[in-house]
Amino acid sequence: MSVFRFKRFAIDQTGCAMRINTDGVLLGALANGEDAQTILDIGTGTGVIALMLAQRFPNADISGLEIDASSATAAANNALQSPFSDRVQVSYTAFQDFQPPHPVDLMVSNPPFYVNTLHNPDARKKQARHTDMTFFDDLLGYAKVHLSTRGAMELILPPELSDAVVAEASDLGFVLDRKIAVSSFDDSPCIRCIIRLSRRQGDVQTEHSNFVIYESKGVYSDAYRTLLKDFFLAF
Repeated sequence: MSVFRFKRFAIDQTGCAMRINTDGVLLGALANGEDAQTILDIGTGTGVIALMLAQRFPNADISGLEIDASSATAAANNALQSPFSDRVQVSYTAFQDFQPPHPVDLMVSNPPFYVNTLHNPDARKKQARHTDMTFFDDLLGYAKVHLSTRGAMELILPPELSDAVVAEASDLGFVLDRKIAVSSFDDSPCIRCIIRLSRRQGDVQTEHSNFVIYESKGVYSDAYRTLLKDFFLAF
């Protein structure tokens, strides 16, 4: 079924290069935008992260950027049909070509992350899934220019790639404020990291935490259910 229904909005995934996935909903539920007035979702896809953030942060204006035409159209329609249509806008553009009218308080992205691997033969899925470190260099450079002085960027990435991005970010003057290590089970290795990068000055202590998705095979953890109870109909 192409329509994924949440408690307060619905996502029609028809024509989208990439569908709703666990990475996206985790970032939408865990990104910290409590004081953000402006949020930029880079590679918005279906628009799910933008709409989750709109639900969580009612004082924020959110822009979603998407380079796949069909996905951008779907995301724009999803935003228009949502209760947050006055605060969520979607643009069909690369982030490098987007000039935000004001400094951005929070940038989020569930970006392409298969670096230096065999590319997907489907051109649209290849574009959505694959990249190289140049993409992250551009993304960090963009954040350095357009983030507000109190702003931050949050990304969800595989562990090794997150370490590489944090190292690149450090060279540009960013600090790692927070790192959430995500694993499938309590005794399984980390499969994703959510990292929060900012330009705070002084002695910054990185906040480390762990997040477990499943209690057992096919059974979600209490933490996952609690995190997504305001969004998922099943919870």
